[in-house]
Amino acid sequence: MSTVRVLLVDDHPVVRAGLRALLASHDGVEVVAEASSGEDAVALAATSKPDVVLMDLRLGAGMDGAGATARITAEPEPPRVVVLTTYDTDADILRAVEAGASGYLLKDTAPQVLIDSVFAAARGETVLDPDVAQRLYRRMQQPRADLSGREIEVLGLVAQGLSNRAIAKQLFVSEATVKSHLVHAFTKLEVDSRTAAVAVARERGLLA
Repeated sequence: MSTVRVLLVDDHPVVRAGLRALLASHDGVEVVAEASSGEDAVALAATSKPDVVLMDLRLGAGMDGAGATARITAEPEPPRVVVLTTYDTDADILRAVEAGASGYLLKDTAPQVLIDSVFAAARGETVLDPDVAQRLYRRMQQPRADLSGREIEVLGLVAQGLSNRAIAKQLFVSEATVKSHLVHAFTKLEVDSRTAAVAVARERGLLA
């Protein structure tokens, strides 16, 4: 591959400008498009034909980065999606991986590591921040706590004191869906209350 085509997805213009400048300073990388929302990311991934998408997770109102990643990777011959975010909770990591992300990096990643990761992703390799890789390894060692990324995300919001209605509103789902996630989480964690579920999830390192 002569030139790696990159789509930048971040809702902060300053961040996109910084990433564009960094990538443009290296031969063999071309930023072909920028998106500030999940919806725009999906549309531009289809029209600009990038090889790699650098995807933030939190994109304001509407579709988040994990949702956009799932949509993009579901298309025929999709680009490789590398999450680039400040968030490193188990819920964020799992949702990104389950959505089809090929990599997960944090925004404090060294510039050269980021560049190398873009090329590696374009070659079909998986690129993971070392701490993220360690978290995923720990998850593999704890099969009993096999919660989905969404179930962990819901429990994280429960831990913040949000009601089912508030969680549903924040995640753009129905209250019934939230209750379903909680029931599944209770069963997997072998508990019967929200408080116990949060406590056990924290004990197992699933929540910060």
